[in-house]
Amino acid sequence: MNVPMIYSNINMTLSHYSDHCFASACVIYAVCMILLVFELGSSRVQKLEARDAERELVAAGGVRVATVGTPGLVVPTGPKRSRSERLGRMGYAVLVAGWLVQVASIVLRGFATHRLPWGNMYEFVTITTAGAVLVGLITLRKSELRPMLVFILLPVLILLGVAGKLLYTDAGPVVPALKSYWLAIHVTIVSIGSGIFLVSGVASMMFLVRRRFDGRELPGGVLGRIIDRLPSSKALDRLAYTTVIVAFPLFSGGVICGAIWAESAWGRFWGWDPKETVSFIAWVVYAAYLHARATAGWRNSRAAWINMAGFATMIFNLFVINYVVSGLHSYAGG
Repeated sequence: MNVPMIYSNINMTLSHYSDHCFASACVIYAVCMILLVFELGSSRVQKLEARDAERELVAAGGVRVATVGTPGLVVPTGPKRSRSERLGRMGYAVLVAGWLVQVASIVLRGFATHRLPWGNMYEFVTITTAGAVLVGLITLRKSELRPMLVFILLPVLILLGVAGKLLYTDAGPVVPALKSYWLAIHVTIVSIGSGIFLVSGVASMMFLVRRRFDGRELPGGVLGRIIDRLPSSKALDRLAYTTVIVAFPLFSGGVICGAIWAESAWGRFWGWDPKETVSFIAWVVYAAYLHARATAGWRNSRAAWINMAGFATMIFNLFVINYVVSGLHSYAGG
């Protein structure tokens, strides 16, 4: 079969390796999520073991002792890690491995196409989810925040599933309109900011769940154990606010860079194209969240709802605007 000239410089071997790494990353993320779910489910066992370990430490005068080998030989040991803690550490390590495999997928795609690998929706979603996982690894590495990784991985896996099944595009060159150095600047900034917004939106969602049961009796069963294992509402609110503080300037810079690119490509900075319009709406919503979060009367629940509205706007802009509404950015789907 003759290969079209436009694809003659594509390294299909590296492209296949990239696809394999993408699929492997999805599997690894799924395994990580299972481990972290088990950590959540065994939270009460962890509390009981921690209580018993503390009692042993107090009984031994602050040093827990154990007899090793020869009778009468006593050596100090630290508190034994619970099963929940071990599962959580395993899940975190597996998540790091999955992220590295996903990054390998992105890098191989770039080498295969001889360009920056975010010229279509499949590649954009891949880099955005990789950014979200990286932010999760950095901000949620402590044991008290680690349960949040489950709720970060859930939308990440959904997005990767959609990207792999519905948005996948064969490795190839970008359309002429995207052949610009602004592709690297604009899309990189927007994708990283979108990944951070994902973490912030999930944090606000979990904050609303946690706050609903503050001072109230938790429901029974698995749901109660999961809610009990969530970080405090204060920690979740702080996480949502901190991540938006980081993502908002990035997103603002991405919009500005996009306007400069539009002037170069289309002869105007702003034309109220559907994607530009919804991007502006998202910017306004997140600016309103930051203002509400700094206003005493709007803190906590009200501000969290605004943050979630901002994230919903970003998702709407990503899928509906690119695939349903016709505009100058419609080429991003392929």
